[in-house]
Amino acid sequence: MSIAAPIPETVRDLLDRLGVSPERILLRPSPGTATEDDLLRCSRLCELIDGVLVEKAMGFYESRLAAVLVHLIETFLEENPLGIVLEGGGMIRVRPEQVRLPDVSFLSWDHFPDKLLPADEQILNVPPDLAVEILSPSNTPKEMERKRREYFAAGCKLYWEMDPAANLLKAYTSVKRFKELGEEDIVSGGNVLSGFKLSMKEWLQRAGRRG
Repeated sequence: MSIAAPIPETVRDLLDRLGVSPERILLRPSPGTATEDDLLRCSRLCELIDGVLVEKAMGFYESRLAAVLVHLIETFLEENPLGIVLEGGGMIRVRPEQVRLPDVSFLSWDHFPDKLLPADEQILNVPPDLAVEILSPSNTPKEMERKRREYFAAGCKLYWEMDPAANLLKAYTSVKRFKELGEEDIVSGGNVLSGFKLSMKEWLQRAGRRG
């Protein structure tokens, strides 16, 4: 069942609510009226936020970091079959008519009885146990803070926010509580990806250095 989002009265109201730059907001359908059907029909990679289609911001290097991380987690899962990993096109419903696309996400098999994935759903109605967002230049602190709130409210247990410009990762266990890790550090999967250790150095080296 569709839940209508309140339509903002001004452009300023809209930008303040979403926390994104105006060039990422699609005007068709009109902001405040977009539905999941509109999202599925859209030819661009978008999220659905408060009835607004917002283009997903991701440059080539952010995509490269995400691809390497998916590979590293998938390799770990070959020997430790704890669940599944999705790349950045995987749509996840964090609440009715609110759809996010984490750059990388991990979901435990606990969500899927008998390890059977939904047969007819394009939007997964299961929160990620681990959500990873890799910052692009157009991402704003307000946008990312809202994403964290939505992920944890939906049931996410661990959230990683990677800043490629600084080669720093913030590992959140709640909306405000995080640990900052740099190039020489090892990121733990904790109770979500038990036994998984991510070497920041290996991740960055595999992705390739920028000149």
